[in-house]
Amino acid sequence: MDKNRNWVSIESEGDEKYAKELEVAVKAVHVACLLCQKVQQNLIFNGDEDSVQSKDDSSPVTIADWSVQATVSWILSQAFGTENVSIVAEEDIESLSKSDASSILSSVVKTVNEALSSAARFGIKPPVTHLQTTQVLQAISRCNSRGGPTGRFWVLDPVDGTLGFVRGDQYAIALALVENGEVVLGVLGCPNYPMNKEWLNYQNGYRRILSSLTKPDPAGWDSNGCVLYAKKGSKKAWMQPLVNGDKGIGSASQIKVSTIDNPVLATFCEPVEKANSSHLFTQGLAHSVGLRNQPLRVYSMVKYAAIARGDAEIFMKFARAGYKEKIWDHAAGVVIIEEAGGIVTDAGGRPLDFSKGMYLYGLDRGIIACAGPSLHQKIMTAVDASWNSSCL
Repeated sequence: MDKNRNWVSIESEGDEKYAKELEVAVKAVHVACLLCQKVQQNLIFNGDEDSVQSKDDSSPVTIADWSVQATVSWILSQAFGTENVSIVAEEDIESLSKSDASSILSSVVKTVNEALSSAARFGIKPPVTHLQTTQVLQAISRCNSRGGPTGRFWVLDPVDGTLGFVRGDQYAIALALVENGEVVLGVLGCPNYPMNKEWLNYQNGYRRILSSLTKPDPAGWDSNGCVLYAKKGSKKAWMQPLVNGDKGIGSASQIKVSTIDNPVLATFCEPVEKANSSHLFTQGLAHSVGLRNQPLRVYSMVKYAAIARGDAEIFMKFARAGYKEKIWDHAAGVVIIEEAGGIVTDAGGRPLDFSKGMYLYGLDRGIIACAGPSLHQKIMTAVDASWNSSCL
């Protein structure tokens, strides 16, 4: 069997609906992961600070953000036809098109072409000739869908957790497909998420040292990075090691959420930054339900991956007043956790609604993801009991 199609042998059991979409999405995310690894390495080890810019809200955006968006947009358009691909994504070309951005734009074009040139190992046919600047800008600007309750659109966060990315820490590439308001498949690329759970609390640089000292696993499961994916209704979620060297996509392994349903034994995840989430409330809530383990604070949708993989049991996010949750920060992670056996709702127990455009309007207080319904109910009960005394 073609090594680039190993994952299909698992996923093709049963319903074939969305099979091609999932295959293309998984390959596109693998390509994006390799792209990000190269950019991050150049940023961390060569001090390429010019590759980082600030958006109007002061949040960072990098060469990787724009390059991944262009690369994934191009791959999806080639697979399904430009006229059939609608994408909701985080970045636009406004700042990239300014006269003083010529250097970073040139770097984006170069990065995209390098990524697409190496895509053949995943069974993706690269462009006949290198993409020109206008073609790269067109690929980025095609991601201009506003979402909504009808039709089909992709949801892309090219680099979720950009702050973690620029700090050499955790980040994710998140791609999901939404049809008539429902997320039908999701793919999460986590380039710095170690396959070995025990390495998770080490800084990324130290993990690389550990990995280099460990006897290589022929199947690739010693790799420092993984790609997770799931299809709605399959009741299965999968994980692959991130590609190494010239290898193609490795074989997939089914993942399941943890069986722990006692809050005392559970580990909870929360955002690293306090800007859009209240650590004080989640800490108080953790104390009230008896959580003893240290919280797992990681950037990006890696938190969703941790729960889907069974490395943690709870993710709670209660945003400060005025903050609007974006659909690209949750879509892929939600479907992967659910198909791995977990549950994700707002604090009132309602499923997250991806049918209202670019934002998750109508959330009841916050978001709670858990390894199972029993644990989820206990956390919701604790939220209800603590909410009136909170400062949110």
